[in-house]
Amino acid sequence: MPPAHIVSHNPATVHAPAGGYSMGLELKQHRRLLFISGQVPEQFDGTVPEGFEAQCEQAWRNIIEVLAAAGLGVEDLVKVTTFLTDRNQVVTNRNIRRTMLGEHQPALTVVIVETVDSKWLLEIEAIAAE
Repeated sequence: MPPAHIVSHNPATVHAPAGGYSMGLELKQHRRLLFISGQVPEQFDGTVPEGFEAQCEQAWRNIIEVLAAAGLGVEDLVKVTTFLTDRNQVVTNRNIRRTMLGEHQPALTVVIVETVDSKWLLEIEAIAAE
């Protein structure tokens, strides 16, 4: 079976997506799905970087490592949910996500929450398809 064919759906009758994402992604002929648990900004040794930008980059590196372990890349992401702890993180989060994903625009949700451990300033979960 060939790799998943991903079709983006951004209807003109709905507000345009702001911040580099798709309103909907359709998977055709996918072979497998990968559900990535919420990735917190911990490094391999259990340490947590200082500051939101460093933590956001670390959480994305963790996502990328899980994708790589499954033989996938960021271009295979179809849905990303980001849990931020402060509204002031939205723009920085968007900029880092765009850097990590390049031109790829998965379906996206961003919410403001309280994390399980207060040292974590965010958590990111994702779904990928091949």
